[in-house]
Amino acid sequence: MSAYVLMLVGVLTVLTAFTTKLLSLAVQPRWLTGLTVGLAVIAIAWTAVIVWSFLLVRPPRSDVVGRVLTTSLTISLCALVLAPTAYAARLAYLSRDVVNTLFSSAGNAPIMAQDPWNGATRVSFLLIGGDSAPSRPGVRTDSMTVASVDTNTGATTLFGLPRNLQQVQFPAGPARDHFPWGFTGEGPDTPGLLNEIFQYAEDHPEMVPGVDKGKRGPALIKQTIGDILGIPVNYYAMVDMKGFAEIIDAMGGVRITVKEPIVYGRSREGLLPAGTRKLTGEEALWYGRSRTDSDDYVRMGRQKCLLNAVAKQADPMTVLNSFESLAAATKRAISTDIPQDLLPAVVDLSQKVKDARIRSLSFVPPLINTAAPDWYLIRRKVSEALEENRTARPAAHSPSPTASQDDPVALDATCH
Repeated sequence: MSAYVLMLVGVLTVLTAFTTKLLSLAVQPRWLTGLTVGLAVIAIAWTAVIVWSFLLVRPPRSDVVGRVLTTSLTISLCALVLAPTAYAARLAYLSRDVVNTLFSSAGNAPIMAQDPWNGATRVSFLLIGGDSAPSRPGVRTDSMTVASVDTNTGATTLFGLPRNLQQVQFPAGPARDHFPWGFTGEGPDTPGLLNEIFQYAEDHPEMVPGVDKGKRGPALIKQTIGDILGIPVNYYAMVDMKGFAEIIDAMGGVRITVKEPIVYGRSREGLLPAGTRKLTGEEALWYGRSRTDSDDYVRMGRQKCLLNAVAKQADPMTVLNSFESLAAATKRAISTDIPQDLLPAVVDLSQKVKDARIRSLSFVPPLINTAAPDWYLIRRKVSEALEENRTARPAAHSPSPTASQDDPVALDATCH
């Protein structure tokens, strides 16, 4: 009983005082393996104590009723110990599987525990929404946002790039040698838009020599977008939109406020009425991808609102109740180049981001002409936005209109 009480005190202390540290351990496979083994050992030892106690105090064979009652009690106590332990071990195993599947164990540079960002004051993540369809080959990156995060404060600026940006300039190297005047595509399937570069690199190894298949697209799109914005893009994470729908279904749906009716379906057979409702995965997918009676820029706004709603509604109980299906959908839907060794630092940084100011700047008309972009203007706006976010005092989030040329950096807009 003393050991049991001490264990409960330890668990409560960890859950309340060391939440961030606990999250950091939850993304480290070796700790998850240790947790699984430790839970199994505790369960076996505790069950042995219960069974041995029963053998010591069980009634004589002549006391049939006593035997039945004590045997039933012993079985129930063993079940009370084994069932939650087995469930916790299963969650630890699934978490370890997800981490090993999504995150590479080998990074480009060693991760130092004392300084995981290698002295960098900012780190940038390219967040991609990939849209694959059976009617066309490959993946189109229809949603591209760079999150530039201050590693000390968590202050974040989101830079949104439209999928239909044309005449994209590649960074110096083989890609620029092939398209010296900007990306123009090749044939009717590639008219030369920003969202085609990812798949074009995968299909043409000469664009990124020496890079393996499956990594060529991420490598070139990171370099290209980093060159467009004038900042290094360190890591990427891509969510396949079809898999994203599976994640939402695993959550039990997502609640969204639809401002105006949205027509969806290839034959306009569906309609999302205006109002607040819980959307299924398929409905949420069309909410984020439909352009009927709207345009790319309206869709970009809906996609950010959808991601925001999912993040807010994925509470711990929702995640635990559907953890296995969420884990399976996540493995199918997400790809990234964030190394495993960096995950504890990413978890720590994410806690800072939650409490910091998040600003957003989208390079859409009238600020940018997507057919003939002003690259110098884009880099200047990025530099101004980062400087403003660096010097701004911490403040609570407040709604603001969409960014324009007169209001280059807008705070989080309310999503409806």
